[in-house]
Amino acid sequence: MTTLMQAMLVNVLVLVSVLATDLGPARKIGKARILRPLIVAAVIVPLFIKSPATSGTGLTLEIAGVLLGVVCGLAAAALMRVRRSPQTGKPVSRAGWGYAALWTVVIGARAAFSYGCVHWFPVQLVHFGEAHQLSVAALTDALVFMAISMLVARTLGLAARAARLTPAQV
Repeated sequence: MTTLMQAMLVNVLVLVSVLATDLGPARKIGKARILRPLIVAAVIVPLFIKSPATSGTGLTLEIAGVLLGVVCGLAAAALMRVRRSPQTGKPVSRAGWGYAALWTVVIGARAAFSYGCVHWFPVQLVHFGEAHQLSVAALTDALVFMAISMLVARTLGLAARAARLTPAQV
């Protein structure tokens, strides 16, 4: 599988997983909802990250990818409403168009960049990589780390907000 195909696969997996589980007016927040994305992250990282950079520009870019993913994930979590269901007293979330738009724009931008690396600006990317001692693998890893950290930050943010809800009235 090519690097571009790997990047696109990660993008599709994350977008479909998130939108399928989060969109709607009253999505139950239970153990499965919190664990599923964490399991997806645990599976994706070893499959796609073979040897992360441990120094230099590659490491800096990978850390930046993680930080950007965390910021985007927390923004996504902030776009969700978390409350207790009046019927069950259990935590539920509501995510709408703004939430879907954020995920679609972020993943679309990542996909466009990945595509551009191969088809629009490969020569410039090679020159940039050589000038900054940056490998294609480190760039790819940074994009994967961004996707996964966004997913994990959203999930942990959702879990934290559900845990902070006051107990349901009897």
